[in-house]
Amino acid sequence: MQRNLLSFPLLIPLALAACGDGTGETTETTGDEGVPYDEQLAREVIEGYATVVHQGYADARASASALETAIDELLATPSDETLSAARQAWLAARVPYAQTEVFRFYGGPIDVEPGGPEGQLNSWPMDEAYVDYVEGDADAGIINDPVGYPELSAAVLVDANGVGGETYIATGYHAIEFLLWGQDLSPDGPGARPHTDFDTGSAGTASNQDRRGEYLRVVTELLVSDLQGLTDTWTESGDYRATFTALDTHEALTNMLLGMGSLSGAELSGERMTVAFDTQDQEDEHSCFSDNTHMDILGNELGIQNVYLGRYGAIAGPGLSELVAPLDPELDKAMRDRLEAAVAAIEAIPPPFDQALIHHRDEVQAAIDALRAQTETIVDVATLLGITLNLEA
Repeated sequence: MQRNLLSFPLLIPLALAACGDGTGETTETTGDEGVPYDEQLAREVIEGYATVVHQGYADARASASALETAIDELLATPSDETLSAARQAWLAARVPYAQTEVFRFYGGPIDVEPGGPEGQLNSWPMDEAYVDYVEGDADAGIINDPVGYPELSAAVLVDANGVGGETYIATGYHAIEFLLWGQDLSPDGPGARPHTDFDTGSAGTASNQDRRGEYLRVVTELLVSDLQGLTDTWTESGDYRATFTALDTHEALTNMLLGMGSLSGAELSGERMTVAFDTQDQEDEHSCFSDNTHMDILGNELGIQNVYLGRYGAIAGPGLSELVAPLDPELDKAMRDRLEAAVAAIEAIPPPFDQALIHHRDEVQAAIDALRAQTETIVDVATLLGITLNLEA
């Protein structure tokens, strides 16, 4: 199952009421039966959100560029040290990207159809044998098929991504992850691909080292390019930022809350946690090759918290909290408390996540419950602002 898009029927924005009186002088806005909110403050919240989005993607792009440099060094001089450095760079690159996933789910540039890059950035889970050798099949994958794939260009791999099945993932973070770690065949650790898989001067442990290295180089370059495009369109002069900040405040706030609620609900508590909890299958965890799933989940939750508080790094508000607090201080406190509780519950899951699914099920269930409760409160916040969200918690 390719989980770059939601498979649960969870998000339908039902109330997108227009605001204003036609004079351009509106000071209070509300949707259907919501509490009037300050229009100017809402504009500041929306501008702040756009700043957070841009910085999030800029950091993701910068960390992907650092990953690209580490991979270039690995391919130039394959060794245990350069492979370890590339793996650490991949782990570091996931930190900012995970926090950007809250900017999805409303048809923005990351997942607009057609043409949004999310499917080639972060699709999962993947059929490893579609890309490279696996246990029991040394000739599997695009890498080991020079006749079928004589050229390993970005265009070829983009076209191959998702062709033949939803798990036939050829690009993105998880294709890179697999190439750096290999299959995770250990019950208590990540994959253990040897550096000789990239060493063209060695007999190595697998053939086609040159093609494996070229594949890794191309998909990493593509990752950087996709993130650069997202960064550019959200700059102060970017095309989509101009579109977003010019939206009716009610529509822009709806998009922000839709991203929060969709990630918190069916995507995170559902697809990324409950599915794996129910199956206890390593293949259903997000970053299974590196055993980084616990950090992915935490990053996603921090992204949700960032949007509500209007913060990210050195950026400090105003966020949705400033809009909600004057209208319903108890609800604002409840939302803040739910965010903190979800962070704490996720942090309480002992890594690696695949082992927690077996040995620490109470902690995993507690985190799922905290995310579901958080989703319900996001819906309450939306309702206060006159926005109706149908979300599967």
